[in-house]
Amino acid sequence: MIVHVRARKWLGRFRFALLFVVFTFALYHMLLAVTRWLEPEPKYKEPAGRAVKAFQNDPVAAAPDKISMSERLKLFYRIGE
Repeated sequence: MIVHVRARKWLGRFRFALLFVVFTFALYHMLLAVTRWLEPEPKYKEPAGRAVKAFQNDPVAAAPDKISMSERLKLFYRIGE
């Protein structure tokens, strides 16, 4: 009788541990799915459709030493750049 009670007790503990692991695994994957769903779109991806990406990728053309200080100041006042 004592062996039967102990086996039932251990079986209950094993079942609890197994369910705990399964539910923890399921909750983890549900949170990963929600995270991917809530994640914003990447800001720097290529635009779709007829949109144009307004980024100057040429380091020579983007060099600030080509523009005089007065031209740069006028540009700043005009467009805030």
